[in-house]
Amino acid sequence: MLRRTRLQARSETAPPSVLQAPKLQAIDFAVERVQARSVADLGGVWAVEGGYVRYALERPGVERGVLVDTGITDAVRAAAAADPRLRLVAGEFGATSSVAAVGEVDVVLLFDVLLHQVAPDWDEVLRRYAQTSRCIVVVEPTWTGDEVVRLWDLGQDGYRAATPSDGAQPDWSRLDEVHPRYGRPHRDVHEYWQWGLPDAARRKVMTDLGWRCVYWADHGPWRDVATARTVASVYVAPDVD
Repeated sequence: MLRRTRLQARSETAPPSVLQAPKLQAIDFAVERVQARSVADLGGVWAVEGGYVRYALERPGVERGVLVDTGITDAVRAAAAADPRLRLVAGEFGATSSVAAVGEVDVVLLFDVLLHQVAPDWDEVLRRYAQTSRCIVVVEPTWTGDEVVRLWDLGQDGYRAATPSDGAQPDWSRLDEVHPRYGRPHRDVHEYWQWGLPDAARRKVMTDLGWRCVYWADHGPWRDVATARTVASVYVAPDVD
């Protein structure tokens, strides 16, 4: 049964103020729904220092966590050193090598990251982790239009209107130059906003795989972007009751 909710996150332990209630609530639901023993957080370093996977490790029954990111910080390394249940994987989480390094896991967290993923694109990321997990949690700014939009196609003014005012803004004269750190064109670097993703597009990818959406919450407008709302979804694999 699909659960729709606007309730606040429930937790016996008060989380750090930087962590967002919609994401904590979705973690709580997912862990309980599949009786999770393992959780992987993909791209969960920026601004939260792995806070969501560390929160998941406080949930009853969770025994191990994996955090995958290209920007592992000293604070995250210190957290992993202090908690042997937390394993770090340095790299782009969409790469096949990262998927293999994560291995089989009960719950995968995708928070504010799918709309940044190119080569592999966001939909291929979902397909890859659907092969190795039982539950996928997505919470991110969700495009209110009907179709998937590559934000570069909106032009410079349209791109700025569709992305947060304090977000990373690319140099439009260098979009096709190779980024020195990532070895791909600037237009394909995950540091920039890449996609306008409607909820229906994500859901179609998962339902085509036989997965079910068992939790959905609309948490309202997302910051200063008129074309985005914060939507949380939890999907479970076909073999999950």
